[in-house]
Amino acid sequence: MGERMPKHQRLLRRLPLVVWLTAVWVLLWGSFDAGTLFFGLVVALLVSWLFPLPMIRTGMVLRPLPALRLAAYLAWDLVISTVRVAWQAVRHRRATTAGIVATTLHTDSDHLIAIVASAVSLAPGKFVLQIDRANLTCYVYALGLRPGDEESVRREVRFLERLVVEAVGSIAQRDLVRGDAG
Repeated sequence: MGERMPKHQRLLRRLPLVVWLTAVWVLLWGSFDAGTLFFGLVVALLVSWLFPLPMIRTGMVLRPLPALRLAAYLAWDLVISTVRVAWQAVRHRRATTAGIVATTLHTDSDHLIAIVASAVSLAPGKFVLQIDRANLTCYVYALGLRPGDEESVRREVRFLERLVVEAVGSIAQRDLVRGDAG
C-alpha cells in the first residue's frame, strides 16, 4: 500500500497530463508561438505539481489492434446512426417510435462499464439512461425502436462491450465476454 514509486516514474506518469494541459493552454490562447508554448508548459508543470492526481489502478491494458477495431466500429456506428436518425426525422417526423431496453452486461469493472456506456451514447439515436450496478444492467434508450427490435439493441450493446473489453480489458474479462460470444 505505502509503496513509493521512483521519482522518474512519477514524472513519466505525469507527462501525458502535462502535454494535455499545455495543449489546452495553447488552444485557449489561440496562438502557437514559443512564448505561449513555454508559459503553457510552466503552468502545466505547476498545476500537476500542486494538484497531483492519485494513482488509479484499473487493470486495463491498451491493445492497439483491438483499440483500432473499436475506433473503426465507433466511427462506422456514428455514420450509420446519423443516417438512421435523419431517416426517422424525415419519414416519421414527430410520430417516431422509441423505447428503453434493459441489457445485461458481463463485465463488472466500473471503468469498462463507463467506457461502454459512453460508447453507446456517442452516436445519435441511443443513449444510456441508467446503469444498475448491482445487477450489471444497462438501460438504453433507442430511437426508432419497433416491437421486436429489443434483442438487436441488446446484441449491439453486447458487441460493443466485447470490443471495449478486447481493447482494454483484463485477460479474465476478455475470457468472460468471449464465453458469451459462442
